[in-house]
Parts: sequence; structure tokens; C-alpha cells
Amino acid sequence: MEHYIVLLRGINVGGKNKVPMSELRRCLEELGFSDVSTYIASGNVMLRSDERPDAIQARIEEVLPRIFKLDSERIKALVLTREKLRSIVDGKPKDFGEHPEKYHSDALFLIGLAATQTIKVFSPREGVDRVWPGDGVIYSQRLSAERTKSRLSKIMGTPEYKSMTIRSWNTTVKLLALIEGTGTQKDIMNQYT
Repeated sequence: MEHYIVLLRGINVGGKNKVPMSELRRCLEELGFSDVSTYIASGNVMLRSDERPDAIQARIEEVLPRIFKLDSERIKALVLTREKLRSIVDGKPKDFGEHPEKYHSDALFLIGLAATQTIKVFSPREGVDRVWPGDGVIYSQRLSAERTKSRLSKIMGTPEYKSMTIRSWNTTVKLLALIEGTGTQKDIMNQYT
């Protein structure tokens, strides 16, 4: 059985599409997935399955809106292997995420989009925002002291935004530590920052 990370888009955001994590775990176990666990309430799931990622994605996207009565247009699932998440963390731009006291750093995971094309919808503000394309991800960094001037929120009005799910760099690295079962979060952050 393969160990997967599932990033759910569109649940528990802004008081909409509420899904209690205990009920989500139970639902996924009833679908036949094993070793189901969640990390924080923003739709981060780890599970084991013999199915391929695209089959897992299709089942989750079909079942969740029906079981939890969610807006199905908002719900998407991105299923990543441990190796894929490791390559995203290892492939970060130089110095990305290394100064959390100065920058807010996020990974914008792409669902069926190419980063080289998607990067074009961003309009970073010079001196505030920086974005880099990766493999299945856009790395985004905002100067914390100027984050109210960031243009990152402008992507919300684009069609591409419906096929993205955003995680802080801290959450991304923590998910990798959890899926690999290695060290503490502090150890992992020190290794990748």
C-alpha cells in the first residue's frame, strides 16, 4: 500500500464548507482507505491505498460534496505521493522559507495546471511579492511588514485559482515530516530552511 498526502481545496475556509476532521477521517475509512489521519482543519489528509492517485482523487471529489453537502465547485482533491511532496520541498528556490520572521512563504499547489503557464496570472508587487514556478507548485513569498500591499489575493478572481490549493511553507514541511515519520517539526524546518 502506498502512503499518500491528500490536499483538499475548499473546505473549512471562511466559515464555508465546514467539515469536522473526525467525520472526514471516518468517511475516508468507510471508503476503504487505511491509516487515515488529518493535520489541522484545513484539509490535509494522510492515508494509505492500493489505488492510483487519480482514482483516489475522483472518489474523494465525488463523495465529499454528497456526504457533507458541500459546494462541489469549490471542492478539489490533490493526491501526492511522499516522493512528490519531497521533491516539492527539495525543489524550493534558494533561501525560500528561510526567514519566517521577515517573509510569509506559501506553496500554491496546482491541480491539473502547469506552473509555467499559471505563473502568468500573478502580478507580484516589486519589493513585496516574489513568485517562482516549480513542478506542480508555485512558490510565493510576501514581505511580512508590507503584506497588506501584496497582490497575491488578486489571483482569487482568476479561473486558475479554482485549481489551486494553498498551504503555508510551515504546513508543507510539517506534512512531509508527518508522512515520512521523521524527527520533530523543528528538526524538519531546520533541515529545509
